[in-house]
Amino acid sequence: MNFFTSRRWALGVALLIQATSLPALAALGGDVSSVANDQQKMKGTILVSPAVAYTVHEIQTPSGTVVREYVSAAGKVFAVTWHGPHAPDMQQTLGTYFAAYTTAPRPLHPDHKHFAISEPGFVLQSAGHMRAYFGRAYVPQLLPENVALGDIQ
Repeated sequence: MNFFTSRRWALGVALLIQATSLPALAALGGDVSSVANDQQKMKGTILVSPAVAYTVHEIQTPSGTVVREYVSAAGKVFAVTWHGPHAPDMQQTLGTYFAAYTTAPRPLHPDHKHFAISEPGFVLQSAGHMRAYFGRAYVPQLLPENVALGDIQ
């Protein structure tokens, strides 16, 4: 192995170690403390709006995308929504539910404008086109009582 090959190999191992040691920014299903991490990672501004059974933490990114994280009184993020010119980082936005998102069956003839997952423990609806993306994801078991799906926008 020459110097350049071993150096590339060492760099690849270092990058792999760094990537696997990053803290999880659990959004969906995470606790309220993850919201501040998400805001910092998105480099956005945050607006907190309390509602009767939950609080909405709205993060606006510099590019104009808005991500809303719905936090229950118990401190859990039970839903997230997004809209804007760019889709958010889905791994960050979905947290531990990202695996369900990536492994969900895709239709044989996908509609690039719409995508939906409806599993017992995870629901995602996404649509859009260039410069106009929107969607929502939620965990049915974490929805507070008396919260309608229409409230998650």
